[in-house]
Amino acid sequence: MDKKIAIVTGGSSGIGLWAAHYLAEDKYTVYELSRRENDNIEIKHLKCDVTDEKQVKAAIEYVMKEEGKIDLVINCAGFGISGAVEFSKADDIKRQFDVNFFGMDNVNRSVIPYLRQSKGRIINISSVAAVASIPFQTYYSSCKAAINSYTLALANELRPFGISVCAIMPGDTHTGFTKAREKCIDGDDLYQGRITRSVERMEKDELGGVDAKIVGKYIYEIATRKMVKPLYTVGIQYKIIVFLLKILPYRLSNYLIYRIYGQ
Repeated sequence: MDKKIAIVTGGSSGIGLWAAHYLAEDKYTVYELSRRENDNIEIKHLKCDVTDEKQVKAAIEYVMKEEGKIDLVINCAGFGISGAVEFSKADDIKRQFDVNFFGMDNVNRSVIPYLRQSKGRIINISSVAAVASIPFQTYYSSCKAAINSYTLALANELRPFGISVCAIMPGDTHTGFTKAREKCIDGDDLYQGRITRSVERMEKDELGGVDAKIVGKYIYEIATRKMVKPLYTVGIQYKIIVFLLKILPYRLSNYLIYRIYGQ
């Protein structure tokens, strides 16, 4: 019972895969939940769609049956959509929140009773976009902001049980997330090409961003700390940006974001 048991959602690629890798190197038994197969022999793959509450509960119960406890959950599952609000489709918007927010919540609600036994930890993966709300990625920014609020509230709910909860906000990271983004350019003529320019700027920043391996290692380091604070930002550059966005007047900070991503 001394071994640590971790669950990582969305761990078949990107930062989730690297976080799972570093945990496995540290002798954690790691279960990776995703819809895609994972051939990594150091990680146990469970096929699971986090938006399906029944599948999530079945996966959690399987881990408990196999291991008898769960010590750590890292919620990495997610994807992005982009486009103007007025041309976004309701089904796409709902799916964005279903995966990024409600999928995370499905996992947490299923695992909290077992984390209460182990006095374990929940790590939710947010984004700097939670603080720097990006035009034409309104729904992605919104669900990440919701993750931050959710994390702060849940941390206080679970504090008396010895369960720690935090959210980690990466900045631009070079992963397959960029290629997988679902882009809607409807109305780009009306917006004078601003939709395309904004997304191209964001994707250029992502492709030139930090390697997923570095972010995965950072997540691992937070996961294995004795104590955690509620919110973390990855990288000194983004820590400065988040700090400035918090202290500057909203009118000024939002205008600065407009100059970068809105024109």
